[in-house]
Amino acid sequence: SVKAAKEHFIPEDLNKVLENKVMETVSDLYHVKVSVLEMTCLGDADSEGIVSKSVSSHSDLIPGVYEGGLKIWECTFDLMDYFSEAEIEFSNKIVLDLGCGAGLLGIVALKGKAESVHFQDYNSTVIEEITLPNVVANCINEGSSGKDRKGSKPPAKRPRKGEGSPDVLTKCRFFSGEWSEVSQLLLSSNKPFSKYDIILTSETIYNPEYYSALHDTLAQLLDKNGRVYLASKVHYFGVGGGIYLFEKLIEEKNVFRTCIVKTIDQGLQRCIMEMSFK
Repeated sequence: SVKAAKEHFIPEDLNKVLENKVMETVSDLYHVKVSVLEMTCLGDADSEGIVSKSVSSHSDLIPGVYEGGLKIWECTFDLMDYFSEAEIEFSNKIVLDLGCGAGLLGIVALKGKAESVHFQDYNSTVIEEITLPNVVANCINEGSSGKDRKGSKPPAKRPRKGEGSPDVLTKCRFFSGEWSEVSQLLLSSNKPFSKYDIILTSETIYNPEYYSALHDTLAQLLDKNGRVYLASKVHYFGVGGGIYLFEKLIEEKNVFRTCIVKTIDQGLQRCIMEMSFK
């Protein structure tokens, strides 16, 4: 059964989003502490049941049920490092964080003054319980300086009544569901839709069964002059995916040109690939 696409909206009361959330910081960004979420997110908060399934099966992936979004995978940090090394410009760009999980890549784009950032994850629970709170926590604390930000809990300060949500949040949209469904929702919507200048995606090519859907989604949603930055392990043991296998599919389809812009050799070999239309 195909997981239908759904758009998730930011509640007007931002306190609701951060209720019961304990935050940690990594690379100067706030993110929900998942171990606490695992204890509190039972029952109604998790309509998909992915938290309990992931905990009880000790698994970071249950294909077609839970696709890894509760965990921040290491290639996310590789890609964030690459943004600063390569001085990737997000200013005024329309950005998609595809398979976003915690949403850290999209949050970095927001902080880089992107014009708009859309976040997509397979699981609605991930969007509601992790991505949305992370984006809100990082946006409402924009004003605070690095020194005050070391605490593990974001200030529960709400924007004053009259202000609604901070301006940054109006640049964001959030989607859950399968890639093909999400692109269909965007392309067929009566809301005006501009294709993305930059699509960011990390650790999304572990399962070769998803390659075609991922490739077609990128082809449908990327602007003709756009760029995809994809971070991946060179090989995913157990699931069988990896960068060379994905490159092979890209070559066969003959739509994109690819370039490995960085290889990381510590631990499991990882790399960053840039894609653009031929």
